Amino acid sequence: MRMPLAPLFSPPYFAVIFTSLRTEGDADYGAMAERMEELAREQSGYLGIDSARSEAGITVSYWRDLESVRSWKQQWEHRDAQRQGREKWYEAYTVRVCRVEHEYDFAK
Repeated sequence: MRMPLAPLFSPPYFAVIFTSLRTEGDADYGAMAERMEELAREQSGYLGIDSARSEAGITVSYWRDLESVRSWKQQWEHRDAQRQGREKWYEAYTVRVCRVEHEYDFAK
């Protein structure tokens, strides 16, 4: 199934880039990933998400400002998912927070 890309937003805004290497097996990862996307959409300042997952994955979430990014990081259900990720889903991960100053796109 082809996933739609997040729309363009009005810069500046922030992107949180989460890259990861997964452990073997699912262990309810798919359900938690879906829940985190649903929960993120409910957060103040949330703009959108792009994601590609397999054994190695990348998820980029987009936020209006740094306060929104910080609030998302501290949201209690998200914190529980972070804990579970370290315990059972990820061999390694990196989080990068970036300010988007410019954007453009292409579509056929």
